[in-house]
Amino acid sequence: MIVSFEKFIAEEKPGWERLDALLRDLTEDPWRTLSLEEARELERLYQRAAADLARLASHAAEPEARRFLESLVARGHAEIHGARGKGGRLRPGLWFTQTLPQAFRRRLSAFMLAVALTVVGVIFGAAALAFDPSAKEVLMPFEHLQESPAERVAHELQEQGRELQNHKAGFSGMLMTHNIQVTLTAMALGMSWGVGTLVLLLYNGVVLGAVAIDYILAGQTPFLFGWLLPHGAVEIPAILVGGQAGFVLAGALLGRGQRERMAARLRAVMPDVVTLAFGASLMLIWAGFVEAFLSQYHEPVIPYAVKIAFGVLELILLNWYFFRVGRSAAAGERKAGGSEGRVAEDGRRTTEAGRAARARSS
Repeated sequence: MIVSFEKFIAEEKPGWERLDALLRDLTEDPWRTLSLEEARELERLYQRAAADLARLASHAAEPEARRFLESLVARGHAEIHGARGKGGRLRPGLWFTQTLPQAFRRRLSAFMLAVALTVVGVIFGAAALAFDPSAKEVLMPFEHLQESPAERVAHELQEQGRELQNHKAGFSGMLMTHNIQVTLTAMALGMSWGVGTLVLLLYNGVVLGAVAIDYILAGQTPFLFGWLLPHGAVEIPAILVGGQAGFVLAGALLGRGQRERMAARLRAVMPDVVTLAFGASLMLIWAGFVEAFLSQYHEPVIPYAVKIAFGVLELILLNWYFFRVGRSAAAGERKAGGSEGRVAEDGRRTTEAGRAARARSS
């Protein structure tokens, strides 16, 4: 019950105006992030306005004030309980520094499975070629790998990238396209309940192991690492990330230990699957540039030590990026989430106390 309507309006109007100002600011800048104090204030003002609207509902006077409060409460409800910030405009900086590395860490078990399968393939390919050199045609069905390592090295040292001198951009684009196709295929084969992804990763591992042991046994280890590391330090992890995305997709299809329907499981994992696939594609674009403009040059043009050091540096930076970047932001979100939960609980208690007080006054 409102004893003095004029006094009620005078006391409550500043809070309404402050809530209106906060909501206008958020409307004008949808990507603004509220501080914890502002979020608490917004919650408090919204609950106060909702309580005032309930008190005005039975009052015939001032229909304009009631309409204003109805609009204010509706806007506040949409802002507080809506899905603000979950979609809309893409923010590349936020995606690169938080979304991608956090998605990678959330699905780390799938990545480790991709690594394990590739390692198994590498061991098998290396052992098979070491025990049976005649298996080379089966293990490495690529024409440019059929020649002996010594012949390949001699040819590369003679050419030093001259074959690609006038079309490096085209060669780089071809490499990017091919590698991205392989990676997206590894991801898409997750729809085969992971069987296709498993086979593709094993096969890539077998080829990698066979090539590596072929050059090592021929005494071309420095050339091998100088040739593979500059682009392989990013290219191979990118393919593993594609496999990771495929296994995440397969896990949603299998749904072991999950009660949700398949459609719900797929919706839940698709943001991470798309993020990982896009991240792997960006990695392969970089690897394509490096392979075309650096990997094709050898000693004496570029010393092997320089190329190997470049590849090792890439590996270190990649490891730091995926395992360290975005950790502080994730911790802050968890802390803020806990604080917002406490704020919501306090708000619920305040609302219940207000209702009890209104019941007693009436």
